[in-house]
Amino acid sequence: MANDILKGKRGIIFGALDEHSIAWKVAERAAEEGAIFTLTNAPIAMRMGKINDLAAKCNAEIIPADATSIEDLENLVNGSMDKLGGKLDFVLHSIGMSPNVRKSKPYTGLNYDFFQKTIDVSALSFHKVMQTTMKLDAMNEWSSILALTYIAAQRTFPDYSDMAEAKSMLESIARSFGYHYGTAKHVRVNTISQSPTRTTAGSGVKGFDDFIDFADKMSPLGNATAEDCANYCISMFSDLTRMVTMQNLMHDGGFSSTGITAKMLGKD
Repeated sequence: MANDILKGKRGIIFGALDEHSIAWKVAERAAEEGAIFTLTNAPIAMRMGKINDLAAKCNAEIIPADATSIEDLENLVNGSMDKLGGKLDFVLHSIGMSPNVRKSKPYTGLNYDFFQKTIDVSALSFHKVMQTTMKLDAMNEWSSILALTYIAAQRTFPDYSDMAEAKSMLESIARSFGYHYGTAKHVRVNTISQSPTRTTAGSGVKGFDDFIDFADKMSPLGNATAEDCANYCISMFSDLTRMVTMQNLMHDGGFSSTGITAKMLGKD
């Protein structure tokens, strides 16, 4: 049910690939709640996905951008403000990629050029996005910037490989940039640590189905779905959460606070 809690707000949503993407669900919910926004993804990802279908559904413009390129990001931010008619109220960073994971490199045998690419795409791009929006004075006061992360930033999940380091850096960037953006412009910066979710990107991690099953059994409420995560993002974009910043927000059905469950012990 829509309540127009984003009516009049403008934003950019990174990372919608197909209907399984969390960013796709966020875009659908943002449109339902009255927001207008641009959609963006790397050109190669756009050729693989269905972003044009989402744009048509949400009446949104698409501006391709490589999030590791400052030039592309400046074109994206300036283009978004031009097309949307003003400064931005929200940004979603839903970007993650590891060549080491894609090529099944063991953690003890990483390709370091690939590792640097993982960091650049999955973490450093978040800093680049915010540095660009700050430089261009693109965010309204009390606006909200979010990135999606995973608990492997704090705990070891062996097959998550170098993405764990990338997520740790992503969360640190949110805290550090959140301080500077908060004091300068009252802009909120947070990360949402989501349950393992069956997305196109997530399914590339070895043993991902086992991740999902384990997390579901360890979570009192079960795993949070992509739709649940989208609803949480919408609340974080809204004025209802204007004093929340520099936080890593766990959205995992209680997984992060649970030691063991009866279901895991086979007693449920």
